[in-house]
Amino acid sequence: MARQQFTPEQHSVRLLKVGEQVRHVLSEILARQQVHDDTLTAHSVSVTEVRMTPDLRQATVYVKPLLGVDEEDVLKALRTNTAFFQREVAQRLKLKFAAKIRFRADETFDEASRIDALLDDPRVKRDLDQGE
Repeated sequence: MARQQFTPEQHSVRLLKVGEQVRHVLSEILARQQVHDDTLTAHSVSVTEVRMTPDLRQATVYVKPLLGVDEEDVLKALRTNTAFFQREVAQRLKLKFAAKIRFRADETFDEASRIDALLDDPRVKRDLDQGE
């Protein structure tokens, strides 16, 4: 059987689609508390983004616990249960290969807060007002 060829645009769309499907599956598992882990059942965890490698064999999952409380403990619990998550994602999505999942803390909220704080600085506001 001939191997299907994708253009770069189609390839990136496929990566985004599969990443979004993985995100939905992981979010559902965490929301329904299907993981038997005390730390994960005690915290609400948001799966903010999933980035897939081009071969769809690795998924980097960015997570953020509600209000950023106990982030290290939540990441440790997620990493401990990685095999469960990989198995569930593979079963539910019926992919050719089970993606190897890596959990990372999502730093975008912290970065956005830092930028907001910089923009609220009186010196920056003064400079912006002079430009108008």
